[in-house]
Amino acid sequence: MKAPTHPLQVRDYRLIWLARFINTIATTAMVVVIGAQTYQLARGNYAMSEAEASFMIGVLGLVQFIPFMLLTPLAGVLADRMDRRYLAAAACLADLAIAAFLALANAEGFLTLPLLFVMAAAYGAARVFIGPAISAITPNVVPAELLPKAIAISSVAWQSAAVLGPAIGGFLLARDKALPYEFSAVMLGLGVALLLAIRHRAPPAAAKEPPLKLMADGAKYVWRERFLLGCVTLDLFAVLLGGATAMLPAFAYDVLPRGSFGLSPEEMLGIMRAAPALGAVLVALWLGFRPIARNVGVKMLWAVAVYGLATLIFGLSTSFMLSLGMLALLGAADAISVFIRNSLVQLNTPDDKRGRVSSISGLAISASNELGEMQSGLAAALLGPVGAVALGGAGAIVVTAIWAGLFPELKRAKTFAPQYRQKEVDP
Repeated sequence: MKAPTHPLQVRDYRLIWLARFINTIATTAMVVVIGAQTYQLARGNYAMSEAEASFMIGVLGLVQFIPFMLLTPLAGVLADRMDRRYLAAAACLADLAIAAFLALANAEGFLTLPLLFVMAAAYGAARVFIGPAISAITPNVVPAELLPKAIAISSVAWQSAAVLGPAIGGFLLARDKALPYEFSAVMLGLGVALLLAIRHRAPPAAAKEPPLKLMADGAKYVWRERFLLGCVTLDLFAVLLGGATAMLPAFAYDVLPRGSFGLSPEEMLGIMRAAPALGAVLVALWLGFRPIARNVGVKMLWAVAVYGLATLIFGLSTSFMLSLGMLALLGAADAISVFIRNSLVQLNTPDDKRGRVSSISGLAISASNELGEMQSGLAAALLGPVGAVALGGAGAIVVTAIWAGLFPELKRAKTFAPQYRQKEVDP
């Protein structure tokens, strides 16, 4: 059989790509609606101020992060020891059940803030298993020389779905509160069917050692490999400070001029949540045809700095169009950073540790997103949403400069070749 020259020539990769696309549409639609309803309930039913309602968005991020943090080590071990397609499908089914329950709560009128927080925590617990499982499948079905291109094309799936999902969620919410969740439930069902259609490939056999020791070995490996540690923690701290998307409900309902271009606040929110993904998908399409191959470390650092600058300008903007432009720019910069980081992490990690290292990388991403929401909520309670976002963007720029000095290995990364891998740590 002729060897594939493009990742999409591989049947199982096409199924992975489509499953990721459909799952992301469903979950991003659901996430934007949960955030919007949290802010709406806090402002309306609970008569909270703008700052107090912004803080509730931060609490929403925290309740999603806690189960993600607790379950991440287990998710990594399971991704290295179980059939990864079944693990991902089971997590998608859990998300489907959450979407169906929230649709019922909205239709029957018993939605409350505590219920939203409980469902958000359950969503965080389910989501922790999807990323490591799918990420660890891809290197097994795609030849190593095609992996950077496969990661770029996977980013197209994620980012293009992240454009559609929030926009669909916002527009459906403006028409009926239950509709976005019903839509997500249907899409998640399709995603499960696609994951189960992947041909079985046994994961690499993990050492027959206690799960806790396997978890610890994965964490030790990342800690001792300074190159991997720098890649993972750069995103963690930069996005932790520079997370603008958490405060978007406050910007849609209270900061930016209401009725911009005749849009409702819900529609403005959906479009703003889609803007970063639109910038990212344009970059991802470009990377799919012309992947970055030279001076990758320096380009990753510059991308994170641009992300921080765009966040800063967005926070200070009072124009809906300028705000959309900055959101698209920060999404494009983040896409470059994510593409480089994911390629470096996957190609510098032994196959038998990919599940655990992917789960640790996923934990860092979740920490940067959900804990970033909590940080933004706390800052907004003190400074208001505008001050919180602007200060966070400036902080992301400072973090990039610090990491360039702390981890010179990042600047020295010229290509994706795994030349930075140290000897595997002893058990």
